[in-house]
Amino acid sequence: MTDAKSNRWVALLRGMNIGGNRMSVTDLRRVCTALGFTDVRSYLASGNLVFQGAGQAEDIAETLHGALAAQGLTVPVLVLSGDTLRQTLTTCPFADAPGKRVHGLFCFAPPVIDTAALTRLKSATEALRVIDRTVWLYTPGGFGTSTLAAKIASVVTGTQTTARNLTTIRALVDLLDKP
Repeated sequence: MTDAKSNRWVALLRGMNIGGNRMSVTDLRRVCTALGFTDVRSYLASGNLVFQGAGQAEDIAETLHGALAAQGLTVPVLVLSGDTLRQTLTTCPFADAPGKRVHGLFCFAPPVIDTAALTRLKSATEALRVIDRTVWLYTPGGFGTSTLAAKIASVVTGTQTTARNLTTIRALVDLLDKP
C-alpha cells in the first residue's frame, strides 16, 4: 500500500450518499481529476472509485478527503492499491456464497473483535472471519435482516470500517482490470 510510483488505486468512501453526505458521481470524478488522478471510474453512487495516480495510499486518502471536505462532503476515505484489493478478494473465505450475502468490512486500522458481542449477536448460520484488515461477514439470511450486521460496530472495534458486498468487490476488481 505504499507504492510511490503511478499505480491503480481503489478509494472507498464511507457513508457516501447516506444522510447529508451527498455528491454526484460526476462531481466525485471531477474532484479526483482535479487532483491529477487519471482514468477515474466509479461504480454505483455509493463511494467506489478506481483511478490511476502516483503516491502512497495514506497520502492519497488524506488528499482526497481534504478535497472532498472543501466541496462540503466530509466522509472517511480508505484507499487501497489495486493489488491489495485483488489479494483481498482472493482470500475471501465465503467466495462460493451469493455475492450479496457476503460483505467485506474494510478496516482503516487493525480490527479488534469483541468475541462476547459476536457470540451474543451471531445467528447459528452466520459467520465472521478476519483476514488482515478485512472482516468478512456471511449473512445467509440477508444483511438487512441480520442482528449481527446491524450491530457490527459493537463487534468490530478499534477502527472505522466501510463495507462492500462481494458483488461490488468483484465489480471493482473488474474495473481495475479493464483497459
